Amino acid sequence: MTVALVSGASRGLGAAIARRLAADGFAVAVNYAAGRSRAEQVVADIRSAGGTAEAFGADVTDEAAVRELAEGVRAALGPVGVLVANATGPQPETPVDRLEWRDHLDQLEFFVKSPTLLLRAVLPDMRAAGSGRVIQIGSDMFERALPGHSAYVAAKGAQWGLTRSWARELGADGITVNLVAPGWVPVERHGELSEADLSGYVSEVPVGRIGRPVDVAAAVSYLASEAAGFVTGQRVTVNGGHNMD
Repeated sequence: MTVALVSGASRGLGAAIARRLAADGFAVAVNYAAGRSRAEQVVADIRSAGGTAEAFGADVTDEAAVRELAEGVRAALGPVGVLVANATGPQPETPVDRLEWRDHLDQLEFFVKSPTLLLRAVLPDMRAAGSGRVIQIGSDMFERALPGHSAYVAAKGAQWGLTRSWARELGADGITVNLVAPGWVPVERHGELSEADLSGYVSEVPVGRIGRPVDVAAAVSYLASEAAGFVTGQRVTVNGGHNMD
């Protein structure tokens, strides 16, 4: 059974991705930073549905913690064959006249440093197997480029750059590297939203509805599958056509 490690999987998109990959037959390592009870609930849901999962606490922006995470997953479930870099942090709106270098670093920690640490930790497993799937969770904010979010947009652009470069570098090892870019998909961290909150956004979406975590999980499912073995260095935008490449 192939092992899939999903970072930031205790809630939101990560939890939906973990559940979907487990339903696809992967043994899922559910990573969390602080939400242990939520991660354990995701594991319980997976097991009750007949799947295999374990929860692993780790700060995926910390090098030693990521190294220990990979060792723990390897010992409990086996070598990692699928990596989903999903973990994220706060995304405050910060006008450029108040933007500090620290604001940039806060975003780069999650979207450049963390994916790099995670990939380095599991790359020996993938190279030994002669195959692997690396899937980053990006954002369509890179195209939308909303004012006040330049640090986040810049980091997401850097994440896309990593994806393309790694795809070229690792293809000969049988490892594909792709990025899924969701539009606005309301999850727990967005809090309570009214119909008025959603209507303006939905009016600009050709398919006429808001995104759901399962929509993103479906794209990840495909990229993690054997059927996607000839797909690498690609960006799959999941936003109902809100913006188009």
